[in-house]
Amino acid sequence: YFDKYADKITKLQKTSPEEFLGRLSAHEEMKKAPAPEQKDFSLPGRARSPVSVNPATKTLEKIMKLDLLKDKTAEEITEIWTKHFTAKDAICAVIPAETYKTMQKRFQQYNTFLFPVPRKNGYEFVMAQFQGDEAHFTTLINFQAHKENAPECLSLVHYTELVEDKGIVLMVGEYDKDSLEMIEAKCLADQVAIYYSRPSANQQRILDNFKRNPAFFDHNLLITEMNSLQI
Repeated sequence: YFDKYADKITKLQKTSPEEFLGRLSAHEEMKKAPAPEQKDFSLPGRARSPVSVNPATKTLEKIMKLDLLKDKTAEEITEIWTKHFTAKDAICAVIPAETYKTMQKRFQQYNTFLFPVPRKNGYEFVMAQFQGDEAHFTTLINFQAHKENAPECLSLVHYTELVEDKGIVLMVGEYDKDSLEMIEAKCLADQVAIYYSRPSANQQRILDNFKRNPAFFDHNLLITEMNSLQI
């Protein structure tokens, strides 16, 4: 599928990506800071080593002591989680358990999708693949070059250990600073949240066409929807 549409996707251009950047729901600190200079389109990177068949399971305990969270409310944990990643090159979010249950089902149903990010001279497409509670992103040009060994530009991990006791899921996203700015990583995470938890009728149609009716899938609609998102 991607080989068939790669040339059409990578040549897609649209003016004024700056308009969208001004509407992103970035961190409060970033709202106060000058907008970062937009990156140009990516070049193919080096292929990564083949992924292990049984990769190590990522657990919340490796980030923070769960015993220290037992007496905390969901609101307090949200504040702790956000502060923990404030000074790190990462993005984070706290997702209500019911919302994440919906997202999990859709991760399985639509386990591959494309998202656009604004670039200096247009938009670049990033491919997302959902595996369990993780989402892995690579630029389309890297996927063309390296297929399953394409280097990642962003990975999202959803920790579900607190679902039963606190009713929340903790998400952290690590990104490649050579490929994305923080605001662009947040842009991708926000699009995932919307398409996979509360898509509009148009967004649902795009998802369905991407998976089942590629002849009706229009890349321009992804950009149109991104520019109209209420994040």
